[in-house]
Amino acid sequence: MADRAPPNYYKILEVSETATTPQIRDAYKRAALKTHPDRVPAESPERAARTRRFQLVNDAYYTLSDPTRRREYDAQRRMYSGGRGGGTSYADPFEESMDEDPEESVPPESGAGAGAGAGAGAQSAYSWAWNFFTGGNTNSQAGARQARQQAEDAQFGDVFEEMLREEGLAEEGTNRPTSKFWSILGTASGSVLGFILANMPGAVAGAVAGNRLGAVRDAKGKSVYAVFQDLPQNDRARLLAQLATRVFSHAVGI
Repeated sequence: MADRAPPNYYKILEVSETATTPQIRDAYKRAALKTHPDRVPAESPERAARTRRFQLVNDAYYTLSDPTRRREYDAQRRMYSGGRGGGTSYADPFEESMDEDPEESVPPESGAGAGAGAGAGAQSAYSWAWNFFTGGNTNSQAGARQARQQAEDAQFGDVFEEMLREEGLAEEGTNRPTSKFWSILGTASGSVLGFILANMPGAVAGAVAGNRLGAVRDAKGKSVYAVFQDLPQNDRARLLAQLATRVFSHAVGI
């Protein structure tokens, strides 16, 4: 892979190379909702592929949302496409990422502790952004895999809460879930009620019924993304599907 250019993150987010930062953020919202692994059950055969695609989408946004990283990335693409040995690129980075074993998805770099940009020639489509910009390697460096996961969670969580605020599902300022958020999950019925009772010491069914449910849940002080992460998987899937429907219904072309 030493002669390969970086993955085409513009293609992954389905934006032009002249897209503005807001356009890239909007594209990330759509791509993240489309590929999020929680859209399918944990035991689904699609789960691994979705996880890899979602990670590539996160890599793309991580790279293109920051002006400095975007300039460095564009420079790398120009370097490989401008006659430096005729290097090939990732024609379909989603497809290429599926060829790798998920447990071996980030190949070791040549030399531990390499700085930003080091070992870039050894990257796969999946590992390029993380290794190039951080010098980290999730196979050879202790804690690197966890650090990458935390960075991805924080990145998606920030945009997720923004989307929910825009749709009236989270409060401005506090990011706490609204009653509208819970209505998508079936108000106080079934697994949602069970979740509330399990996580609210002393709560009783009558106290979390109807419009009171959102208020009682808010009292615990969690942000809407923290609540989302704690929900049963089927409720996360339902919420993501509903949010995707809302976001795509008023999406504009880029």
